[in-house]
Amino acid sequence: MLAPPGLSHRRVIIVGAGQAGLAVAAALRAEGLDPQRDFIVIDGAPSLHLRSWRDRRATLELLSDARHSAFPWRPLPGDQRRRIQADEMADYLSAVEAALGVETRWNVRATSVEHSGSGTTLLLSTTAGIVQTRNVVCATGATSRPASPSWASYLAAPGIVLHSHDYRSPDQIPRGDVLIVGGGNTGVQLAHELSATHRVTLATRTPRVTRADRGRAPRARRPTRFAPRAAHREPVHGPNLAALRRSGVTLASGVVHADGARVRFADGSVASPTSVVLATGYHPGDEWLADATPQPRRATLTDIPGLFVAGMPKFGRPESATIAGVWNDATIIAQHIVGRP
Repeated sequence: MLAPPGLSHRRVIIVGAGQAGLAVAAALRAEGLDPQRDFIVIDGAPSLHLRSWRDRRATLELLSDARHSAFPWRPLPGDQRRRIQADEMADYLSAVEAALGVETRWNVRATSVEHSGSGTTLLLSTTAGIVQTRNVVCATGATSRPASPSWASYLAAPGIVLHSHDYRSPDQIPRGDVLIVGGGNTGVQLAHELSATHRVTLATRTPRVTRADRGRAPRARRPTRFAPRAAHREPVHGPNLAALRRSGVTLASGVVHADGARVRFADGSVASPTSVVLATGYHPGDEWLADATPQPRRATLTDIPGLFVAGMPKFGRPESATIAGVWNDATIIAQHIVGRP
């Protein structure tokens, strides 16, 4: 099935209308390409703009301050040292979209992409049909799909089991003991928030080192060309371990198994929490890229000519998932595209 008029035969199709997709749109405009005429942005979400930000919990704050949460050509208004909440980020990206003149085609999801023939044509399969183009940019995000551990399928807590992606407020969580799995920023923030209304245990596989702890902790190993990704860790913000304990949070080792209402920790101890919140991270939105692989030492490029990826550390740099890092990805991609036939 061919895509409806207005999608095919554009020079570029950008898949994803979040910060990565809009960064690429801005970089293409800076190179002289016009939205709708030269490039189109599609997104699998419904027409509710930037739903992924508007659906987040009310207390969610970005890890970076306002100065580092905006594109360099359009700063956020107000105090640049303040932390940005989810609704403000959604409003900001909607304003960026309007300023660029981008008319996103919502409810159009990419399902695969392949090179056609011996020329420069790519065939992008979408839920609206097959789109023919010369360049496709995957901008579907580094945190697109909630990730759950394999043992979670055996868990049947009496209260509620949910991923942090679906958490909105403490009112969602029934009274009783709550186990939060995952010691990253999200897990720690939820543990601190829920400790005011629930008995909370935080299970983490690795020690949490904040700025307050850093002077007592060994330095992380620097990335090498043999292991550039493994050494990368997200910036650590929020309460340290001592502050969590003072707020009444019990610390536990990582969960290794679940059987009904019981979970077993790495140290051999067991617990039967009323509810469990999985703060276990996300998978990138690259499942539709199939066999496309990154090009070594060539950020944003894949082994399929004309297929680029923005905003995913796997295909770029560790900082590609940040708004500053994705802007760097976008400028590289735009330069490649204008240089292609």
